[in-house]
Amino acid sequence: MLRLVVLISGGGSNLRALLERCEDAEFPARVVAVGADRDAAGFAHAEDFGIPAFSVPFTAFPSREAWGEELLVQLEQWAPDLVLLSGLMRLLPAVVVDRWSPRILNTHPAFLPEFPGAHAVRDALAAGVVETGASVIVVDRGVDSGPVLAQERVPVLPGDTAARLHERIKPVERRLLIHTVQRLATGELRLPTPEESP
Repeated sequence: MLRLVVLISGGGSNLRALLERCEDAEFPARVVAVGADRDAAGFAHAEDFGIPAFSVPFTAFPSREAWGEELLVQLEQWAPDLVLLSGLMRLLPAVVVDRWSPRILNTHPAFLPEFPGAHAVRDALAAGVVETGASVIVVDRGVDSGPVLAQERVPVLPGDTAARLHERIKPVERRLLIHTVQRLATGELRLPTPEESP
């Protein structure tokens, strides 16, 4: 049974889907804590499911590195097998990545390495592509540059806005994340070693 800590910044729709899946006794993982870099609306989901929550407000620290040191302290308390980024809108400092990678996973609304960064959906539309996608990756020190564990294409439809396209990508992200956690827990998928990472 994998122990998961989920880090969020906002509403936590991926978190909610994961918590619902973890209610299934057959699912081989459990969320043991939810953390955020601010007072996130997604904490309501943790409360609904009786999951402990913690906040490490970014603005309370003099630097990203200092924030990362406190985040590291919080993560260590929960001894997770995996740290999942679920809409955490902040790059993790090297001290956190170096301690936990490759056991930090993130979802991304594009078919990486296409359209990395914070504006992936908008960038895909601007590029005029006919399809984009969703990916689950291992977090490394780069921006959406870690090894890809799962991904799936999503078509771009005529008249799509960034909001409309993103709404179609989100369910794919959720499904890929849950399936990836399950495959890791059962041994069907393994995390890359540092030597295998780019």
